[in-house]
Amino acid sequence: MKDAQGDPAYGRTNWRRFALAVSVPTVAAGALVFGLASGAFAASFAISGQPFKISADKLDGTGFSQYGGKQETAKKGDQDVPVAMSGIASAKLYNLCQSVRAPGSPISLTIRAGRDPDSPAKATNLLIGMSELNGNAEFTDINIGQDASTLGQGGPEAKGELGAFGQEASRVVITDLKQTAVSTTAGTFTLTGLNLKINFPGKDGNPPECF
Repeated sequence: MKDAQGDPAYGRTNWRRFALAVSVPTVAAGALVFGLASGAFAASFAISGQPFKISADKLDGTGFSQYGGKQETAKKGDQDVPVAMSGIASAKLYNLCQSVRAPGSPISLTIRAGRDPDSPAKATNLLIGMSELNGNAEFTDINIGQDASTLGQGGPEAKGELGAFGQEASRVVITDLKQTAVSTTAGTFTLTGLNLKINFPGKDGNPPECF
């Protein structure tokens, strides 16, 4: 079936599933960046549990910390989600992309920003709960094995439980960043050249995603 404009017409079930999946990431408007141990993480909100993808040509961050944690989902009865938590006190993100796609849905949502090299996206007190990170990373003045409760360089909330494994550095630079996350919070998030788009399947039958 096609609609009046000749585009594929998708049933209500797909749209409802898509809307539920993207509601939290859309409000976050461009989540980001990284991070298992069993340390607790005091999340400021219950997560949906829907993973989303983040990519950037480069992340340049001042003040970094990382430790293991877990996050509570809003759906009662579901188990907490184990995550790697990463905090960055101040970050610049070049050619940032975020995408989310509901399982089984033919639709994706992409958010792009910071595509001008002279005007990257910026964030302060970033705190990200993620399941996977790929890229090339360089750390400056790094401490590995530090007690997670004593971390402080990644922002005021970026610390774990007493006795849990942690690490921190004065600076982190990651190129060719590709990340899968379930949550992001930030004190401020500046998305220069913001573009938000609903995407339908391409020639390969899949909608565009960040990677």
